[in-house]
Amino acid sequence: MGKKQLAFYFDSTSCSGCKTCQVACKDKYDNGSGILWRRVYEVTGGDWIRDGHAWIPNVFSYHISMACNHCMEPLCLESCPNRAIEKKENGIVLIDTDRCMGCRYCEWACPYGALQFDRNTGRMTKCTFCDDYLEGGKKPACVTACPMRVLDFGEMEELEKLHGKGNEIFPLPPSHHTEPAVVIKPHRNARMANNRDIKIDNLEEVKHEQ
Repeated sequence: MGKKQLAFYFDSTSCSGCKTCQVACKDKYDNGSGILWRRVYEVTGGDWIRDGHAWIPNVFSYHISMACNHCMEPLCLESCPNRAIEKKENGIVLIDTDRCMGCRYCEWACPYGALQFDRNTGRMTKCTFCDDYLEGGKKPACVTACPMRVLDFGEMEELEKLHGKGNEIFPLPPSHHTEPAVVIKPHRNARMANNRDIKIDNLEEVKHEQ
């Protein structure tokens, strides 16, 4: 891989959907209404099967905790006309708010919805990987807060050695677009998403206000 690349690890098999990671992020940065740098998606699907006079449940659900993936090929960086987005040596993607002019091109380019517009400041915002915590030897707030310990972080190569390669799970887009720096252990029910009726149950919660 060459350069160092920090990445998140997420274990969907044990995520309870409690949203503590989401709350911890929002609390640390005091982000306003409608701005969620980390979002917990509730994915459900399936149906009921009739067996004689009985109906047998054939339903499933799982959760996905997702923030900015600090992609190795970030489309947000490429799309910014004012060069307000940078990728640091450790792989973290940050926004220079002094250069950002709020055009929102980066928001439209990101397939993960990670960049969000702050109407109060007229600038774009996003997950910073808690780079200030990292410099002080601490873990990102979302990682520390998770009671189920399904979130972790580290160098991409090391995470892949520990957990295997993989960062695609419904409803995330194909990873080849941006090479996201995230390793995901998919929930067993995610395999059913390809050929079943499936939806995001809390879309209004995780969708950024336009």
